[in-house]
Amino acid sequence: MAKENSPPPLVSYVKNGKVVKITGEITADGYRFNSQSKKTINLATLQWPPYIGEHLCNKGWVFQYAVALLAQKGYQINIHFYPWARAVRLVELGAMDILFPEYFIEANAPSDNIKGKSRRDLLELSKPYPGGEISFLKRKKEQDNFQGKLKNLIGEKIGVVRGYQNTPEFDAMMDAGLFDIVETVDDLQLMKMLAAKRVNLIIGDPLVLRHTVEHSSLSRQDKESILQETANVLPSLQYNHLYFAVSKKAENWQQLLVDLNQGIAAFEQSGETQRIVSNASHCFQSKLFLPGPKN
Repeated sequence: MAKENSPPPLVSYVKNGKVVKITGEITADGYRFNSQSKKTINLATLQWPPYIGEHLCNKGWVFQYAVALLAQKGYQINIHFYPWARAVRLVELGAMDILFPEYFIEANAPSDNIKGKSRRDLLELSKPYPGGEISFLKRKKEQDNFQGKLKNLIGEKIGVVRGYQNTPEFDAMMDAGLFDIVETVDDLQLMKMLAAKRVNLIIGDPLVLRHTVEHSSLSRQDKESILQETANVLPSLQYNHLYFAVSKKAENWQQLLVDLNQGIAAFEQSGETQRIVSNASHCFQSKLFLPGPKN
């Protein structure tokens, strides 16, 4: 579906006991809210269903959450969707102000965009907000050597999405060249690569990986084949919270970080975070998972 044929995005949040609704506008390269405000910020994100995506019901709860947080602080919000590696590059170089949703970034994680710099030299993380599990996936009928210990996978051929943070231990071992890493541009390509036996394992959020296949343009037969032939590797690696990563090249980035952190804390305390997440769940059930033909 072409973006120009989509209805304007609508975001709602509760402030002082009252529901506030704000209608965004579709721009040439994204979505804008609070266009009358002069406090303009640009956010880079990705298609990462079921958390966020242009074709999700209400763009996903992370989209709703980000807009609500920043709108109640009076910002003009411009959200742009890119492939993840490009989103990371734009924010690390200062062309965009905020990268989201991001996993925790270790202090020594190297930047792929500025030689000699760590990612934390370029970005500052907000307080955490809800996220999801990180696990390996394998082909269902095949054995794995993991058994809860990454050292058991040294030399293993593993698929990753280029630019993704996963877990500190895995990322450090990957950066040290201890795995045979194959990179993809997105989660769908990752699942297809596992099904095609190009790698032995892939790493990511199983909820995201499966949702991406279910709502892709693949045929029903291909979807069922991929989903039925893949399984989680137990135990999962860890639960990853999500973060906003603020570019240190953004104007007034320190105040932007303060505003984000205040909003995250206030939403958590008031129950607004859980309300937004729950609303997204109801939205999916009512609009995405109705019986009927799939793509």
